Formats: sequence, structure tokens, C-alpha cells
Amino acid sequence: MCTGSFALVAAGLLRGKRATSHWASLGLLERFGVTPTAQRVVHDGNVVTGAGVTSGMDFALSLAAEVFNPDVAKRVQLAIEYDPSPPFDAGSPERPEADAAHVEQTIEAMRELRGLLVDRAVDRLSQREIR
Repeated sequence: MCTGSFALVAAGLLRGKRATSHWASLGLLERFGVTPTAQRVVHDGNVVTGAGVTSGMDFALSLAAEVFNPDVAKRVQLAIEYDPSPPFDAGSPERPEADAAHVEQTIEAMRELRGLLVDRAVDRLSQREIR
């Protein structure tokens, strides 16, 4: 989920692929040659990435459907009573109750917090590719 996409980048598994992450970090994937995709779960070839923490359930169920079949995934969904009905409609930046100013502040804070680390990682990965 979310930060795991950056681990996959570091392992060289996402270059040229579509991937997702938490909305506040999603744009940082572009620096690694990844196509950021604002979806809860993204399948691209043999790699699957997930958005924020709550997308983990969607991620797991989609893998269960792929590895086994949709009927098995549906039985698992029923068994764990995964029937989301959030109390608010503010769970992603696109939702009507999401605070747009807070979204922008959070994205900017993430760029500041992770930006230098991302830049260093991009440089190191580039050096590895040159060798």
C-alpha cells in the first residue's frame, strides 16, 4: 500500500509502469519514470500497487480474484464483512466533502518532507542504471 510503491521503485520494478500511492505522494512517482494513476488499486503487468491504507482491502480482494477467482474473492469479502459505508464523503481529494485547501497543504508538505529523499533516490537509481 501507498509507500510500498516507492519500495517497488527502488527495486526497479515500476519504471515505465502505471502505479498508485497515497494521493499526497502520488505525484512523486513521476520522478521515477512511473505513470501516477489515481486509483485505489492498479494492476500493470505483473505488478500491483495500492493507494492509501484503506485500499488494502480492495487490493487483497482483487488479488484473491486474480489468483483464485471472483467467486472466492466475493466469499472472502462476505466473510470479513467488507461493506464500506463511510460516515463522510471526504475520503479522497476528488470527493465533495474533501477540504481543497487541506489537500493542497498536505501535498505541499509531502513534497517538502519527501522531496529531497526522492531526489536522492532518483540520483542513486540513475547511477545504478549507468553501471
